[in-house]
Amino acid sequence: MKTLDKIPTSKIGRTTELVKTGVKIGGNYLKYYSKKAVNPGMDRSELDENNASDIYDGLKSLKGSALKVAQMLSMDKSLLPGAYVEKFSLAQFSVPPLSAPLVRKTFKRYQGAFPEEIYDTFSKDSINAASIGQVHKATKNGKELAVKIQYPGVADSISSDLAMVKPIAIKMFNLKGEDSKRYFAEVEDKLLEETDYNLEVEQSIAITEACSHIPHLHFPEYYPDLSSKRIITMDWMNGQHLSEFALTEFAQETGNKLGQTLWDFYMFQMHGLKAVHADPHPGNFLISENNELIAIDFGCIKQIPDEFYQPYFELAVPASINNPEIFEQKLYQLEILREDDSQKEVKYFSALFHEMLSLFTKPFQEETFNFADESFWDQISSLSEKYSNDKELRKMNGNRGSKHFLYINRTFFGLYNLLHDLKATVNTRDYVQYLVDKGFKNHPAL
Repeated sequence: MKTLDKIPTSKIGRTTELVKTGVKIGGNYLKYYSKKAVNPGMDRSELDENNASDIYDGLKSLKGSALKVAQMLSMDKSLLPGAYVEKFSLAQFSVPPLSAPLVRKTFKRYQGAFPEEIYDTFSKDSINAASIGQVHKATKNGKELAVKIQYPGVADSISSDLAMVKPIAIKMFNLKGEDSKRYFAEVEDKLLEETDYNLEVEQSIAITEACSHIPHLHFPEYYPDLSSKRIITMDWMNGQHLSEFALTEFAQETGNKLGQTLWDFYMFQMHGLKAVHADPHPGNFLISENNELIAIDFGCIKQIPDEFYQPYFELAVPASINNPEIFEQKLYQLEILREDDSQKEVKYFSALFHEMLSLFTKPFQEETFNFADESFWDQISSLSEKYSNDKELRKMNGNRGSKHFLYINRTFFGLYNLLHDLKATVNTRDYVQYLVDKGFKNHPAL
């Protein structure tokens, strides 16, 4: 793969790259409408493929938060056309890395010494490159290590990158007015946290200690003395990325075991820690040689405040969803319904979210759930298509829901998709025993 000798770090430099991408997109539309004039029955598949390729090519040269947003969108397979999902998912762990000279220069600036002065050996070429940083293999005192180096300028360009992405997001999600600022502030805050590698090391150690009792789940050891605000050193973990493993032939029993481990890991975090690894894409999980789960990369941890946790999970209970009075009360608590809504809006959004939540919470309604069940995914796709084509919805204010929905829903969509990739059937209450083990006595399931 071609390496990068530089990354645009100034606002002007990054805007220029996006303008170039915009010109390419404009050209794609001109070609599409010219062909459609001759062939009215032509679909958008070629346009989507061309646009997805050009957007991804532009973002991967910028790296940073713009590429991270593309990665986040790729996790929700029902939101974007397949061409975008396929291309944007490459941002998870396969983008052009920095060249060896730029790595050496960047490392010295961050760590105050060259890699060979700190480690016994250090690979000049990266093993994996993603949206915010890339990983190199090293050794020290006989240990194999993974060294994650943040791309230069990423932390400083988050605000300007999001300002460029904002008009697209406002149009895509039909956001209106000043109220939409809270959503962008939430994304900006989490992206800033992801660029603070000292924080990531702290979070990684905390999660490891809290969840190490869950069977078939493993974590690398982290080394604070070999890490800094832009460098992380941890154990090198051998295994296949989950997405690569999912393409191999594996026994149903293995898929179920891995899926159960994932489910228990996430439910324990949600209900016990009230803080969750909110970046569940395949690049953050490895499958070991003996088919055990390895969790890595804890830069994005979402705290779940009680005022959101209580109504959110109460809506996973059929008695709450199917009681109109309780259901409406929870929608107001979750800021889905607003005090300034008209009766028409209350009726419309109550029906929309009843349909959506009844489907999305299905796994919680059953003791065991089969995430390979295509009918479940067909229903999700149909519902997404139904409301994306709903002209009535486009007329209404899209500022719906607490800011906490952004990362909690992202977490569940990511988790559901990973479980689908593993074709897993899971026991949805199995995690409760691990809450008991750690002394969490106040969980509603106990």
